[in-house]
Amino acid sequence: MNQTFKSIAIIGKYMNQSALQLMQSDLTELAHHLAVRNLEVWIEENTAQYVDLVGFKASSLEKIGSKVDLVIVMGGDGTMLSVARSLIDNNVPLVGINRGRFGFLTDLRAEDMLEQLDKILSGEFTEEPRVMLTAKVVRDGQLLHANFALNDVVIKSALRLIELEVTIDHKFVHKQRADGLIISTPTGTTAYALSAGGQILHPNLQAISLVPICPHTLSNRPIAVHSDSLIEITLVQFDEAHLSFDGQFQLALEVGDKIIVNRAEQTVSLLHPSDYCYFDMLRNKLNWG
Repeated sequence: MNQTFKSIAIIGKYMNQSALQLMQSDLTELAHHLAVRNLEVWIEENTAQYVDLVGFKASSLEKIGSKVDLVIVMGGDGTMLSVARSLIDNNVPLVGINRGRFGFLTDLRAEDMLEQLDKILSGEFTEEPRVMLTAKVVRDGQLLHANFALNDVVIKSALRLIELEVTIDHKFVHKQRADGLIISTPTGTTAYALSAGGQILHPNLQAISLVPICPHTLSNRPIAVHSDSLIEITLVQFDEAHLSFDGQFQLALEVGDKIIVNRAEQTVSLLHPSDYCYFDMLRNKLNWG
């Protein structure tokens, strides 16, 4: 067994009690499977409580990343996104077991998770760093809010078209009127950005995609820039709008707010089985021929 991994955390869909209870059998089997291999097993506290996992160490999500050298997440992509943001400063790799719908980030199946995990724990895996974004909201010259995103930062209208001004590396790009704008990592290009007509970017690209949502001028098309770029969006006019991070946190915006987006210094590392292929995953999830 690869001695790189001596302590492992298990995190279920911690924000949803009913979902956790549906996963109870799988989570319990997983925890005991790891324990008999003389690994130190930690359980996220909500997961432990709602699944009734006793006999294991428990910790809050905020602290668990500093206690382990591998995190196993059971849930869907939304759970992985939330965990990735919460553990961004811990530099701990993540493995995802899919109990959601699409599973672009959680690529192990619950049916054969133990076999696949044994291979990963034996060193049969590939490690894939994923770019993350950091976004700051500046209002009247003062920092109002800052947060991270693994998928995307989205500015969106709640009612009508919004008008916003975009600059990249302090160079004016355009003013656009649209339902909003998606600023996406390569990881996020298979999420909301894809539904809005954006291109798919391979995760190993050092790039950021800007995808307008239903632009008033149809020539406003998605563009991709280098991930070192500094993207600034100023809200010029709207009735109501908000900013979201991975679709999981929202902040109400005001006219004149400036959103500053760039690549985060931290990355998130995903561990895949050694036979993982990104294109196989796309073909299966998107029903390509």
